[in-house]
Amino acid sequence: MKKVGILGGTFDPPHYGHLLIANEVLAALKLDEIWFMPNGEPPHKQKTGSVTNGQRVQMLKLAIQGNSAFKIETIELHRVGLSYTVDTMKMLNAEYTDYQFFFIIGADMIEYLPKWHKIDELVKLVQFVGVERPAYSLQTDYPILYVDVPAMDVSSSMIRERLTSGKTVRYLLPDSVIHYIEENQLYGT
Repeated sequence: MKKVGILGGTFDPPHYGHLLIANEVLAALKLDEIWFMPNGEPPHKQKTGSVTNGQRVQMLKLAIQGNSAFKIETIELHRVGLSYTVDTMKMLNAEYTDYQFFFIIGADMIEYLPKWHKIDELVKLVQFVGVERPAYSLQTDYPILYVDVPAMDVSSSMIRERLTSGKTVRYLLPDSVIHYIEENQLYGT
């Protein structure tokens, strides 16, 4: 059975924090692959609106190039309406019957798990993997594997704010992603 980690997010833009989490979970759980899954319309978070789904996918391609264990899964981008993880996992489990999925979430989402749509059904479809984020609790009643990941306090929103205000983002995300952002004048660059 193939073991695949799923890291969902807006990836608006993708950064080294995403890559670090993916690589640490890949190694710690001895997974075969990590699939980066850009959200369509997540019920808990708004996309910026100025960056298209195609641009987010292109930035992800640039960010993960060079790591053959990193893939992109765009299933949520092809759905209309809110993207609920339970629906996505039902679809993936039906399509990939010989795969075991590990859904990677940060501590911010661990705290939010009781509010997830059909969470009791979802925990039967996927193994959650929790990674620590500063200032959030890891306490939950749900079954979660924990992976210790070196702290890297970087977020897509912080990067967007830095870009908008003309500050440097070097060493926060891959140079190839920075060049793409500049070439396409994203986030006010």
